[in-house]
Amino acid sequence: MSFKPVDVAQSKSATTIVFDALRRAIIIGELDDGAALRQDEIAKAFNTSRIPVREAIARLEQLGLVETRRYKGAVVAAISIEDIDEIFDLRATVESDAIRRSILSKQGKNSDQVRSYHRAFGEAMIPEEWSDLNRKFHCSMYDAEGSPNYISVINGLLDRLDRYLRAQLSLTDGMDLATREHALILEAYEAGDAERAAKLTYDHVQGAKASLINYLKSKRV
Repeated sequence: MSFKPVDVAQSKSATTIVFDALRRAIIIGELDDGAALRQDEIAKAFNTSRIPVREAIARLEQLGLVETRRYKGAVVAAISIEDIDEIFDLRATVESDAIRRSILSKQGKNSDQVRSYHRAFGEAMIPEEWSDLNRKFHCSMYDAEGSPNYISVINGLLDRLDRYLRAQLSLTDGMDLATREHALILEAYEAGDAERAAKLTYDHVQGAKASLINYLKSKRV
């Protein structure tokens, strides 16, 4: 048997390629809430069959990014203000505990990396970069190796919120406020003050929640 060897660890399946592309489009807001995900059109765009498209959509539905509606099929899932309130409360609880655990186990391990993300976030001019750098800033302070389940949960929650957070940061003073609050969290992180870092993180997330909900209410009136 003769064939060209392929390092499958470095390749992606059609399902994963479609999943990654659709997930990114939803998160950055290229696909609006309620947008229909037509399998035939997506399959044609990726030059593939409907099977990987259907599998990718099923994975997105498991993450809460897509929902199936009667007579309409799969659409980008919208999030109610009640859902946003709950998701942010979960974020505040999980992330404050994650940074506490990280500091207590490995004080300031990633200080240089965290500082670079903090600086990049403050200098970013493109809205698409903001939520990504915000995620990297926060998650770089958490102990990914020691708390993989925390990171998985946090990333899942951020996936649900990113397209809304970007709008809020773009149209309010959220960027300036977030940068100032990030600086205080970083200071506590580098000082090894676990409880202060946890409280600042909790308050930071809750403040972002209040700002986003106020913004959404003003848009939905």
